[in-house]
Amino acid sequence: MELAFSKDELIFQEEVREFISKNLPKDISEKVRLGQSVPRDDHLAWQRVLNDKGWAAPNWPVEYGGPGWTPTEKYVFDLTYNEFFVPPTIKMGVDLVGPVIYTFGRADQKDYFIPRILNTEHWWCQGYSEPGAGSDLASLSTKAEREGDHYIVNGSKTWTTFAHWANWIFCLVRTDKDVKQQEGISFLLIDMNSPGIEVQPIITIDSAHHLNMVHFTDVKVPVENRIGEENMGWTYAKFLLGNERMTIAEVGSSKRKLRQLKDIATAEVSDGGALREVSTFAAKIAATEIDLLSLENTNLRYLAQEAEGKPVGPEASMLKVKGSEIRQKLTELQVEAIGYYALATDPARGEEGWNEPPIGPEYGGVPTGDYLFSRAASIYGGSNEIQRGIMAKMVLGL
Repeated sequence: MELAFSKDELIFQEEVREFISKNLPKDISEKVRLGQSVPRDDHLAWQRVLNDKGWAAPNWPVEYGGPGWTPTEKYVFDLTYNEFFVPPTIKMGVDLVGPVIYTFGRADQKDYFIPRILNTEHWWCQGYSEPGAGSDLASLSTKAEREGDHYIVNGSKTWTTFAHWANWIFCLVRTDKDVKQQEGISFLLIDMNSPGIEVQPIITIDSAHHLNMVHFTDVKVPVENRIGEENMGWTYAKFLLGNERMTIAEVGSSKRKLRQLKDIATAEVSDGGALREVSTFAAKIAATEIDLLSLENTNLRYLAQEAEGKPVGPEASMLKVKGSEIRQKLTELQVEAIGYYALATDPARGEEGWNEPPIGPEYGGVPTGDYLFSRAASIYGGSNEIQRGIMAKMVLGL
């Protein structure tokens, strides 16, 4: 396996750097750098810049509006993209439901939804987890009963990221309760403006509003909004989760966090010298960097496998487990390096009307929100305990 980038890939990497340098709005980048809230309109504006370039959906094939990159080019893009303080991509549409629609959807569904995902006319959220059905997703109870050419949907979804911003939600719903759990599930696309949908905020430990409960009360959904066959939703759900686990390692993002950690540890003083030079703390940085390099090389192996036409299976769970653990460790070390000043954070900092000076160094309270929210990284996308069980059974045969 060749781990070094080719000449053409290095040229492509410089193209990505140049484009982002010239086109990323400075006000948006500064909000990301300072850990400030990035409004919905800023996310949409940046996504449209990427779409105009043809880069809004890096993983999509050309026929659906993607750039048609090789697996390595996708990786180079992600790595280089995350060198900058960019807003997170609008993941739910581009990385999750989009591929499900163009792989399993009807022609009319593709024609309608795909362009609207790319141009951000549709902001999607994910209706999977429920109260009492998180990691055990197959036990979901939100039901959809067919009445003529509509389903009537009743139930609740939880931990729904940016449901308060979304205008569409893709949902797993139970359409048959008398069969094996996985065999009675369907995959529906639901307009969030439909009567009977209520979005209830969930304020997380970082004092921010990312997540929501979504309640469905007699919501009418056209049968034509079902993806594929009735009661086959578990098949499409597994396809989607496989895509999610391949992108959830977040190597590029963790590399940026590692650079930030080193900068903080260089600026912070301990016993008259840089914290980075204190052997015990330097050892923590080194151990985490080694883990990240190992994860990166594992990711590259899977990319090489994918490039040879060999699909990556349950072993992708390894990327999710280690990626989330590394993210947590990096944010933990940033907060440890900053010390007491890491406590001086406020979720309203940087919002319109905020005029308070920073307490301590500019970066003082910046990592704290990420540190707090990243506690959930080992749970979302499939809890790490469940992923270890998948690897034990499907990879090791235990």
